[in-house]
Amino acid sequence: MKRLWVLLALMGALAFAQGNTITIGLTVSKTGKYNVESVNQLHGIELWQKWVNDQGGIPIGGKRYKVALKYYDDESKAERVQQLYSRLISQDKVDFLISPYSSGLTAKAAIISEQYGKIMVATGAASDSIFKLGYEHVYQIYTPASRYLTGTLDMLRAADAKLKKIAIVYEDSKFAKAVATAAKAYAQKKGFDVVLFEGYPKSTTDFGPIINKIKAAGAEALVGGGHYADGATFARQLYEQKVPLKMIALLVAPASDEFAQLGDAALGVVAPSQWEPLVKYQQTCGPSPAQFTKMYQDAYGKLPAYRAAGGFAAGLVLQRALMDAGTTDPAKVKAALDAMDVTIFFGHIKFSTDPASHGLQLGHEMVQIQWQKKGGQLAKQIVWPLGAKTADLVYPIR
Repeated sequence: MKRLWVLLALMGALAFAQGNTITIGLTVSKTGKYNVESVNQLHGIELWQKWVNDQGGIPIGGKRYKVALKYYDDESKAERVQQLYSRLISQDKVDFLISPYSSGLTAKAAIISEQYGKIMVATGAASDSIFKLGYEHVYQIYTPASRYLTGTLDMLRAADAKLKKIAIVYEDSKFAKAVATAAKAYAQKKGFDVVLFEGYPKSTTDFGPIINKIKAAGAEALVGGGHYADGATFARQLYEQKVPLKMIALLVAPASDEFAQLGDAALGVVAPSQWEPLVKYQQTCGPSPAQFTKMYQDAYGKLPAYRAAGGFAAGLVLQRALMDAGTTDPAKVKAALDAMDVTIFFGHIKFSTDPASHGLQLGHEMVQIQWQKKGGQLAKQIVWPLGAKTADLVYPIR
């Protein structure tokens, strides 16, 4: 009889534990071209899970719910994503979803989440187009691609009210072209004269011809770029040819620590970044930027990149929605996401509720980093927005 009571007690405890667990499903590119970025994002998600569970779980309606993660390797393949998100929902019965890394894979996952009416927090995905399809259950963490360079142009205008001529030169990839096209329209709105708007092939290693066009156009500032390899090469060749630009802002490359290997060619170069460890946001919930950074360093032995921060932010946003809803009822959690207007360590979070762009990120603003000399060494400094800056913008750079 005693054994029976022990068994029943254990079964009851197990049922209680299972009943107070929220399972979040996602895919991770453990292999394939997105491997590094995706695993970095996963580290942020897993750190959030540990942080929540170490506190006893998420407080919801008088109970605490532990967080479990269920994920599969999508191999960086779109066809795998749709199969696996269907499996997560229909077979694994997960409660909520977080997106894979990249806009392309997230677009595929979004189709499935919407078909099943399952809430998905999308991180690592900057594309606007995902949120122009009438979806009601997908919510974006990153600043959209259409606003990647708006902060850069705002900063440039604040630094120099008289500057007119800018060049927008970009890698001929879907992401960079979308960013550049939006930047052109915004630049013209801000009173800039776009004297050169031109793409270059992904494989470009010799920027001589396009640099000649920048010089001939009389550009005073340059924005554009694409990814790391082309951006680093472009910056180095601009420096070697002593192009007299007052500001150079490039996508992706200067936001990477490896950019410092360019030496003086990196000095003064600006980049938009979704998040940096040095930010000074005053959060209204969750850990501070410094606390998150320390947690990440303790766990992984290095500073967090913005992709890891985006992973943690995705979990934190879902957590806040659950707490605000006071229930795990998806309809009420959705209503809490629609009403959300908070500042976390990652920055301001607010979603569009317009049916034409539902779930698009409205609040989060890109931070602008600039490579400057600090103690004789190259270091990234945050120079915009003013509420997050760690140093003044060095302007002009030449």
